[in-house]
Amino acid sequence: MDYSATPSGFRQQPKVRMRNQVSDAVDHTQLFDDTSAGARPPGYRGQETPGMGYPGQALLSDPMSNLAMAYGSSLASQGKEMVDKNLDRFIPISKLKYYFAVDTVYVGKKLGLLVFPYMHQNWEVSYQQDTPVAPRFDINAPDLYIPAMAFITYILVAGLALGTQNRFTPEILGMQASSALVWLIIEVLATLLSLYLVTVNTDLTTIDLIAFSGYKYVGMIVGVVAGLLFGRTGYYLMLLWCCASIFVFMIRTLRLKILSEAAAEGVLVRGAKNQLRMYLTMAIAAAQPIFMYWLTFHLVR
Repeated sequence: MDYSATPSGFRQQPKVRMRNQVSDAVDHTQLFDDTSAGARPPGYRGQETPGMGYPGQALLSDPMSNLAMAYGSSLASQGKEMVDKNLDRFIPISKLKYYFAVDTVYVGKKLGLLVFPYMHQNWEVSYQQDTPVAPRFDINAPDLYIPAMAFITYILVAGLALGTQNRFTPEILGMQASSALVWLIIEVLATLLSLYLVTVNTDLTTIDLIAFSGYKYVGMIVGVVAGLLFGRTGYYLMLLWCCASIFVFMIRTLRLKILSEAAAEGVLVRGAKNQLRMYLTMAIAAAQPIFMYWLTFHLVR
């Protein structure tokens, strides 16, 4: 309200607001209305506070998210079971865990047994409730840790030997690795075929044969390292020792597998079938020195 002076005093006049007049509280420099929190225009019906949505919004959103999470987890678990089941059909993961159950003490004793098998007396594998104990509890149990590490170390030592002779190339090292792997596969397949033809009832598995065939890489490493340090004379001496050691190791190990009945009873090997099994055992053991020399003689000059 405004007051104007008149002869009789002051008279109150109503304050008239123009139609297009803007309130004084509005900033004339502002191009757009401020719709941020605390400055929303009248009539704004958006979500003002987290809990002020339409009725039942939280009730519908939470069960749907929980249902989606539960469905997703069930699909993931079913997929994992399917993958494990199909993978175990081709690669026995549960069995492979047994062959890698080793420790430092076992590895040290096993390496000593591979190089010095002459003083070892008991070669039988220990069992617990018809199940062989883990390798870390029995030095006679086969494992895959030493063969795998020995194979990798052999490739590295071969590369070192080729490098000292200025013959190293990635292609030659790849051929060296692939050649060693192919010969290992051929050896295992030939052994399986021989056991099938001779009709040997044994508990030897394919993984056991891979383990036994992979132990020769330890002697190969010793021979090549001796050749690098002491020349060809050191190579031949150490390789000869390791070849004799692996031959004795394979004979004493495999005879309990291939000639299990006669070895368990202490009976002399008689009969054409048992003699054939004995020849097979000796052939498998004699093949190890041949492969050891074939895969290492060109690395030492």
